[in-house]
Amino acid sequence: MKPAFETACVIGLGYIGLPTAAVLASRGISVTGVDINQRAVELVRKGKIHIVEPDLDILVNGAVATGKLTATLEPVPAEAFIVAVPTPFTDGHKPDLKFVHAAADSIAPVLAKGNVVIIESTSPVGTTDQVAERLAGLRPDLTFPQQAGDDADVCVAYSPERVLPGQILTELVRNDRVVGGMSPKCAERAAELYRMVIQGECFLTTSRTAELVKLSENAFRDVNIAFANELSVICETLDLDAWEVVKLANRHPRVNILNPGPGVGGHCIAVDPWFIVDSAPDDARLIRTAREVNDGKPKHIVAQVLAACENLPEPRVACLGLSYKPDIDDLRESPSLGIAIQLAEELPELLVVEPHIQDLPAALEETGALLIDLDGALERADIVVLLTDHKAFKAVDRGRLNGKIVIDTRGAWR
Repeated sequence: MKPAFETACVIGLGYIGLPTAAVLASRGISVTGVDINQRAVELVRKGKIHIVEPDLDILVNGAVATGKLTATLEPVPAEAFIVAVPTPFTDGHKPDLKFVHAAADSIAPVLAKGNVVIIESTSPVGTTDQVAERLAGLRPDLTFPQQAGDDADVCVAYSPERVLPGQILTELVRNDRVVGGMSPKCAERAAELYRMVIQGECFLTTSRTAELVKLSENAFRDVNIAFANELSVICETLDLDAWEVVKLANRHPRVNILNPGPGVGGHCIAVDPWFIVDSAPDDARLIRTAREVNDGKPKHIVAQVLAACENLPEPRVACLGLSYKPDIDDLRESPSLGIAIQLAEELPELLVVEPHIQDLPAALEETGALLIDLDGALERADIVVLLTDHKAFKAVDRGRLNGKIVIDTRGAWR
C-alpha cells in the first residue's frame, strides 16, 4: 500500500527542524531540509550537523548516505511542508513572526493541490490562520481551509513540538502529539504524517487550540519556576538555604516545588508566556508576573557577585557555564549568558568557562571576557559563580573551592 506521504520539506534546520527532518527521513520519507544559513545547509549535505544533540549526527549521516535527506537554501515541491523556524519577540515583548511569514512566502511558489502545510514554530494564537491567509494571497489558483474547509486544495495545520534538548530524538518519537487543523480534514491529514514516525498518540483539535496548548505548557512551567526563584530570594533575605527549604517542603505528598536557578532560558519558556500576555494583556496577570520574576533573577545574581567583589582589591571572577541548561550548547535566551555579559561590563576581567562552545558569542567577546578551561579558571579566580550545572562542573573536587567565594546559583555544590 502506498504510504500517506513519500516526500516532505522542512523549513528551518535548527534544534527542532533538523532532528525532525532526520527522523522523517529515517522512516523512508524523502526529506529536503531548507535553511537560510548556508553553512548549515552545506554541513547537512555532507552528513554533518551544526548543533549539539546526542546521536543526531549518526541519524543525519545515515539519512544523507541513503539519499533520504538533503538540504537546500530554497524549498522544493513536496507533499508535506513543516515550518520550524524561530519566533522571537521584539522590544516590548511583542511577538515577531517575520521568520514564519518568510517561510510561508518561500513555500508558496511550490505548493500544489493535495499538499499539507504544518506550522511547528511556537506561535501566538491565530498565527496558523495568518499563514493560511498569506498563502491564499500568494496562490489565488489554490483554495485554503478558510475558503473551502475540508474541500480545500491545501490543508493547513499546527502541531507544536514538545521535546527536551538532549533527548530530542527520543521524545520526537515517543511523545504524544497535539495536532490542530484549520478544518477536521486538515488535522487528520497532518496526523497521518506524524503517525508514520511517532509511537505516541495524536490528539486532534483546532489550530487555535493547539497554539494555546503549546503556550500554556510553557507558561505553566514558567510560573512554577518563578515560584522557586522568588522563594530563593526570600531565603537569602532570611538567611536560609533555599534548596533545603525546597527539599523539606517537597516531603509533603502534594507539594513539588522546583529547584531555583539563575533565571529561565531557552527559546520556549523564556519567550512563549509573553505571547499569551500580548494576546490578553488585561487577563494574563499571573503569567506576566512570573515572567517579570524570572527575568529579574539574573539582575539579582549580578548584584550578589558585585557585592562580593567589593571586599577584594582586584577581584577575579569566573563564570562557569553559558548555556541555559546543562550539557548542551544552546545559548538562546540563556540567563547565564546575560549574567556573564553584565558582569563583564562591570568588571576589569571576567573568566568564562563553557566546554560546549569554541568561541564566545559576539556580545560577550566584545566586553573583553576571556574564554578559558575549567582548571585555569579555578586556579585564577577569587570568586567562582556556577551558572550552568554541567556534569564537569558538578564533579569538581570541592577542595579546589577552598578559600574562594562561591556563588552557586544551581545548588550543585551544596
